[in-house]
Amino acid sequence: MRTAAQDDAVTVGQLLHAFNTEFDSPTPTALLLGERFRRLLTLPDVLVVLAEDEAGDATGFAFLTVRPTPYYDGPLAQLEELYVRPGRRDRGIGTALLAEAVDGVRLRGAGEMHIDVDEVDVDTRRFYERHGFLNIEPGEDYRMLCYIREF
Repeated sequence: MRTAAQDDAVTVGQLLHAFNTEFDSPTPTALLLGERFRRLLTLPDVLVVLAEDEAGDATGFAFLTVRPTPYYDGPLAQLEELYVRPGRRDRGIGTALLAEAVDGVRLRGAGEMHIDVDEVDVDTRRFYERHGFLNIEPGEDYRMLCYIREF
């Protein structure tokens, strides 16, 4: 596990494209995503964690952003994406990426992390719940939802 640098932009773009393609999500090209990551990876409010195998080939990534919030003295973190290549799953890479991501945003002073997950993605929801993330706040009896609107 390591924090991605600007030189990793193409690799991160390829991983994000593979993720979107695998799940039939609309996606810019891998090249365009790489160009955008080249800019994003210079920003202090962006963290990308890369998982690599023994040969140095990327096996997965976690992409996070942090933003100001009045609810904590530090920022709020958002896990934008977490992806492990299909042939590398079920080996603890996702858990290691998530742990490194949590450590990384905690070092940045984050008070909370948000993760959006599709309701039908039961396995992913279980994965995050196994690691202490909730979609029902303590003391409540209803789930939190995420609403989006593309501009």
